Amino acid sequence: MNGLIALLGSGEYLPVMDEVDRHLLANCGAVGRKPRVVCLPTAAGDEGEKSYSRWSRMGVEHFTRLGADVQAVGVVDARSANDLNHASAVEDADVVYFSGGDPGYLYRILKDSLVWQAAQKAWARGAVYAGCSAGAMILGREMPDFRAMGIRSMAAFAELPVASVMPHFNAIPLFGKPLVATLRRRLTEGEIMIGIDEDTAIIGKAGEPFTVFGKAKAHVFTKNETAEYAAGEKFSLGK
Repeated sequence: MNGLIALLGSGEYLPVMDEVDRHLLANCGAVGRKPRVVCLPTAAGDEGEKSYSRWSRMGVEHFTRLGADVQAVGVVDARSANDLNHASAVEDADVVYFSGGDPGYLYRILKDSLVWQAAQKAWARGAVYAGCSAGAMILGREMPDFRAMGIRSMAAFAELPVASVMPHFNAIPLFGKPLVATLRRRLTEGEIMIGIDEDTAIIGKAGEPFTVFGKAKAHVFTKNETAEYAAGEKFSLGK
C-alpha cells in the first residue's frame, strides 16, 4: 500500500468524519478532477439487502456532499467479489472504502477474489485505503473473536505490522476488558495491537507515523506497556 491508510473506530459516512474524509480526498492523488471513490458494503453482505443497501446509499450521499465522484460497488458475496465490472471499478478508484459489519465475513469474501486483487493494484498505485470497524480489523495479522474473549482469533490480511486492530474501543464494556489482557499476553516482543475509539480515526502510510483524527483517542499496546494518543498526535505502528 503506497497511499494513505485510514482506520476508523466508527462513524463512517457521518458528518463526524468530514474532516477525515476531506483529508483523504485532498491526498488521494486526484489532480485536476474529482476524486473517484468506491464504497464497498461487503462486511454487511450477510445482513441482507436492506442493510448493505443502506450502507451503499449513505456512502454515496456522504462523498457526493464532499464533492467526490462516488459509486457504491455491490460486493456482498463471493460471486459479486469476482465480478469483472466490480473489479474494474475498484482498480480505477482513488479511494477504496470498506464500511463496517462482520470482519470474518469481509475477510472470507475478499480473500483471493478479483476485487481484492484489483484493490491491491489501486493501492500500489497510491490510492487510499479507508476501513471502518470491520474494514479496519482486516488489515492486522489476526482478528480476535470477541465472543471467545480473544482466546480464538481469525486470520486477517496482515497488511500492517500490528497483531490486531480493535475498533469501538471506548465502547467495550467493563466485562470485555479481560479481552485486552488476553490478547496482550499473546503479543511477541516488539509487537503491538491498536484500539481505536468511536468517532476516531488514525491515518498514515505504511512505514511512516500515523496521526489521530476525531473526537477521542487511539490506544497502542505492547506486551507490557500502554500508550494513548489524542487528535493531532502521532505514533509508529512498529517495524
